[in-house]
Amino acid sequence: MSGDTAREVGFDCQVAKVHSTADITSGMEQVTMSDRFDCDNCKESLYGRKYIQADGGEGDNPYCIPCYDSLFANTCDECKELIGHDARELFYEDRHYHEHCFRCFRCDRSLADEPFTSQDEALLCNDCYCNEFSSKCVACDKTVMPGTRKLEYGGSTWHEGCFICHSCEQPIGSKSFIPDKDEHYCVSCYEDKFTPRCTRCKKALAKGGVTYRDEPWHKECFVCTGCKVQLAGQHFTSREDNPYCLKCFGSLYSKKCEACSKPITGFGGGKYISFEERQWHQPCFTCTECSVSLVGAGFFPNGDQILCRDCNTNSNL
Repeated sequence: MSGDTAREVGFDCQVAKVHSTADITSGMEQVTMSDRFDCDNCKESLYGRKYIQADGGEGDNPYCIPCYDSLFANTCDECKELIGHDARELFYEDRHYHEHCFRCFRCDRSLADEPFTSQDEALLCNDCYCNEFSSKCVACDKTVMPGTRKLEYGGSTWHEGCFICHSCEQPIGSKSFIPDKDEHYCVSCYEDKFTPRCTRCKKALAKGGVTYRDEPWHKECFVCTGCKVQLAGQHFTSREDNPYCLKCFGSLYSKKCEACSKPITGFGGGKYISFEERQWHQPCFTCTECSVSLVGAGFFPNGDQILCRDCNTNSNL
């Protein structure tokens, strides 16, 4: 904080002393006792006395010291006494001070040659102002000086250099960060420490993904073990913890229908018939001869064939 500056008042006047003619050096205009040289205010003679010659507009008017101070001296805003002609006077915002009265309201140090500020008309040195009105850095507990770069978050304040990543301890500055309880992390450190990692490629899942057996996967990494098609958003099954699309699973592991030779998967609510190590899709479980459905009806096995009651009777005639 640069602070305000008080100005020193200068006087356009001369202090002199009137002497008798015997004291005037040769070559100068003589002043005789018959000449009148009086104070312009009290009219008392200035012979043998010090006086101040002040600019009166039409000429320089002489004043005795008491009259000059009473007429022209300013009143000190602090002690309320006149600031005499021979005193150093400081001026700030229409207020005048003796040099020794221009002091910090808190610590009483002189502000004559130092930066300062004003708070509710009270003068404060920079140290007192900062201690009373400036915030403190929560990291180093030192005052954050006005005008310095700082960071504020969650009602707390940091010096720019004190706001660092809890992991790599590098200043975060104006970069993005992620809070975690009372700690703060740069994005890369947070991802390394907390972000789930894909079970397949081991890279961080920044967003999205799927969960399979309580493990995270990128959508593009969660694929069928057989054909490698992405499984996110579609039905799939697994064998020995490996995911498969239904087509691959049926082709690799499902039993085949005795009638159509296609896999019997059982997915999608489909039902099937099983008899002596053989399986049929429910729609495929029909009489080998007349194709009538045998679901829920009696049937007769005849080698590889299954026959309804009528066809079985006819075959035995």
